[in-house]
Amino acid sequence: MTIPREVVELDDATLIERSLNEPEVFAALFDRHAPLLHRYVTRRLGTGEAEDVVADTFLAAFQRRGDYDRGRPDARPWLYGIASNVIGKRRRAEMNLYRAYIRSGVHPAEIPGGQVEDGINTLAVNRPLARALMRLTRADRDVLLLVAWAELSYQEVADALAIPLGTVASRLNRARHQIRQTLGEGEPAE
Repeated sequence: MTIPREVVELDDATLIERSLNEPEVFAALFDRHAPLLHRYVTRRLGTGEAEDVVADTFLAAFQRRGDYDRGRPDARPWLYGIASNVIGKRRRAEMNLYRAYIRSGVHPAEIPGGQVEDGINTLAVNRPLARALMRLTRADRDVLLLVAWAELSYQEVADALAIPLGTVASRLNRARHQIRQTLGEGEPAE
């Protein structure tokens, strides 16, 4: 199905509102946000989990679209908030990804002979950083990675996680402090 150009050009809030009567319009929201959401989830959980998490995120968003605050023209924070909840339910998969990277030195998102996802080899695939991320609480890790990998503003993170702006700042400060402290310890001899 091809989505008409006039629909594609609507802001997210208008798309969501229109999808209440025309459910197929929601596909434009998926087309707009799924690629970057997939990239973010791949960094957190690896390619094996990313497809399912993105699908679960958009299914939940579709089911809850009637509750969306249409005063917010950008649905990105809302979608990343849903994705964070879905990822939280897969915490074990996230920890396993970090452990696998620490052991092998190869991020599971890297496919042998394939192109490494743009940017994946910077922050995501660093053994000491993987160790540091594992030490963070889920709440602190969510805030840090929504800022660093999803490139959300503090206000967008607050909206995504339904927490006060000050909480975002304190969690991010704590996470950065813990990351610096852990990275300062250096890699243990193997």
